[in-house]
Amino acid sequence: MILVEKPSTRSFVVAQDSPTRGQAPQLEKGSLLELPAPQPPSPPAPKLPDHPAYQQIMAVFAAADHPLRARQVCGAMDLTIAPNNVNNIRLKLKRLIDRGVLVEIEQGLFTQPRP
Repeated sequence: MILVEKPSTRSFVVAQDSPTRGQAPQLEKGSLLELPAPQPPSPPAPKLPDHPAYQQIMAVFAAADHPLRARQVCGAMDLTIAPNNVNNIRLKLKRLIDRGVLVEIEQGLFTQPRP
């Protein structure tokens, strides 16, 4: 079955496939009752902040095969494991969560979202 729009009347004609080769298709007048629902647009990819620390954090998560804590991210980035560094990384991880780049699967445990 084929729907063909008539441009002048904005009505539709239904063309039935003919049973034998060489015959003209049978046309029936009809109207389209409803259009299929439009697909929602896909969400844009999350934008990563411009600071190089975010690039390093994402490189750590790309190489990791399991969720990480802020302390482990500091170690992977060769930062001194000091409260100041761990808290700064934790704040950056929280910002990445707000942007949808990372998810916190449990308190203090961060990973990339799985599709």
